[in-house]
Amino acid sequence: MSKPVKRWWRSDRGSASAELTLITPLLIMVLMFVAVVIHRGVDARLRLDDVAHQAARAASAERTSATAVHAARATAGRGLAEAGVVCASTTVAADTADFRPGGTLTVTVTCAVDFGDGQLLGVPTNRTVTATATEPVDAWRSGPTTGTTT
Repeated sequence: MSKPVKRWWRSDRGSASAELTLITPLLIMVLMFVAVVIHRGVDARLRLDDVAHQAARAASAERTSATAVHAARATAGRGLAEAGVVCASTTVAADTADFRPGGTLTVTVTCAVDFGDGQLLGVPTNRTVTATATEPVDAWRSGPTTGTTT
């Protein structure tokens, strides 16, 4: 082999362009994967906020604290199912300490969102997302019925 051919063969001019061309699709795929995982977390948070608001509103319309807690849990379960949020575990807590006409009712919904497909990026498999909503209890509503009529 002649000297100019050997020099050309061993030259690394243009190798950075070739490496960048080969690596770019891989980098784009990783960035898209990161964006999808982040979107799932943000989307779950927004939907959980809406579910907590719906549950608090439904509970504040009830007449007793026991039925308010039941309504909050039922509404949260329905809301999560309709929103398409898949939780590994769900907790719905209704604070009925101030459940009286003119008082407030607070509902907290906790959901362990599954990120099992994000393990490649080091994302934990479950992330706990919590949303809290407070609703006023109508000041002019009647109290619970006692079962007697006049």
